[in-house]
Amino acid sequence: MEELFEKLKINPKKIELYQLAFSHSSYVNEKHLKASYERLEFLGDAVLDLVMSDYLYNHFDIQEGDMTKLRARYVCENACFTYASNLNFSNYIKVGHGEELEGGRFKKVILADIFEALMGAIYLDLGYEEVKRVILDIIVPYFEDKNVIFFSDYKSSLQELVQTDQRSVSYELVEESGPSHQKTFQMVVKIDGITYGTGIGGSKKEAEQEAAKSALEKLASID
Repeated sequence: MEELFEKLKINPKKIELYQLAFSHSSYVNEKHLKASYERLEFLGDAVLDLVMSDYLYNHFDIQEGDMTKLRARYVCENACFTYASNLNFSNYIKVGHGEELEGGRFKKVILADIFEALMGAIYLDLGYEEVKRVILDIIVPYFEDKNVIFFSDYKSSLQELVQTDQRSVSYELVEESGPSHQKTFQMVVKIDGITYGTGIGGSKKEAEQEAAKSALEKLASID
């Protein structure tokens, strides 16, 4: 992991936090350890939102809705997966034997989650200013690269579309299946209480995006 630390230009104090950030639940269950990266992921998600909100507020003279949409593009699952892939996170992820056989170290949802978990670890270990520097060092070049168009945030697009008619959007979990290390989630998206789309994914976030995509396609066909 030293190579990764050098890329991020950080000097860790509590190495156990970083080991935890790269420990998938399948590995934890197999080794009978206490915890996986999931709590750090929760924290890192909030840290990412704060850092990018701060950045957008101070660098762009745009309205709240535009800031929300722009932030979503660069902290969504596709974005975090890209950052993690480009930093070769797969070299450091610890997964259980079964997950390894399923290609778990290369799965989008796992890589994206671990990116968030690592940001949570850096925040706890080195503080806000250091994690802010790391996040901006990683993400700002994507802002500046006009050729980057691979981030799709269907949820924001759907929200923006229905807001014009002052309609409400909500997401509901309808099914959760599979073992703890390889869960599948099915979500539906409702507009004013009516189901418009269904999505399936390896995380709730991914399933919500798929549901929103389905809803957008349905609304386009209606129009």
